[in-house]
Amino acid sequence: MKGIVLAGGSGSRLFPLTKITNKHLLPIYDRPMIYYPIQTLVDAGIRDILIVTGGRNSGDFLRLLGNGREFGLKHINYTCQEGEGGIADALALAEHFADGHRICVILGDNIIQGGIREAVARFRKQRSGAHILLKEVADPERFGVAEISGFKVRAIEEKPLRPKSNYAVTGVYLYDATVFEKVRSLTPSARGELEITDVNNAYIREDGLTYSFLDGWWTDAGTFDSLLRAANLVAQSAAETQTAAAGAAAALTLPAQ
Repeated sequence: MKGIVLAGGSGSRLFPLTKITNKHLLPIYDRPMIYYPIQTLVDAGIRDILIVTGGRNSGDFLRLLGNGREFGLKHINYTCQEGEGGIADALALAEHFADGHRICVILGDNIIQGGIREAVARFRKQRSGAHILLKEVADPERFGVAEISGFKVRAIEEKPLRPKSNYAVTGVYLYDATVFEKVRSLTPSARGELEITDVNNAYIREDGLTYSFLDGWWTDAGTFDSLLRAANLVAQSAAETQTAAAGAAAALTLPAQ
């Protein structure tokens, strides 16, 4: 399975922070934002990774990441989205890279506490179709909301006024090789973009969209509030890890009774 990090867009909601840099290069606590989705893929056992970026600062990704040695990788692939055609438009640029393999797509501003290894393993056993990651939230009207039945997703509604569930669609998607055929069949939305929800709905029509739930917290980092929230969550998790490690070390040094 190959991994794709979508890190394009203008970052207009974070202006003026994005006036001279790409949103995904902004810091989240002690690391650049782009580090987190890459590490999520690596932790799931995915080593063949493509970064889809865009805008005037695309070259900064290469300067920052190089060939991915910091993540234990031998190579990272890069491509550039021209303009703002939407998430599915950015995904279309990965067809040559995917080369018929299954893919795991993650939005570059999604920060998660847990991992996706279990979901990836589950999708590897799935004969065809797609698999998405859901998270139960208190404010589902802010997100794409999934209706589920059994192991399948039956519908996804974007930012509904009256959500039919509390299950938000997170920015992690696993697709079989037919995803690019589906992208080519899309028409632009009212925003003039190719929407990833339309890709997922194409799989729903084929009764082929399954799901897993994310463990731990999840946030994007595309607004000032969520950028701050992401940094605070990462800092809190780091502090808890350090405290636990210190406690374990102390326990090892206690004299035997």
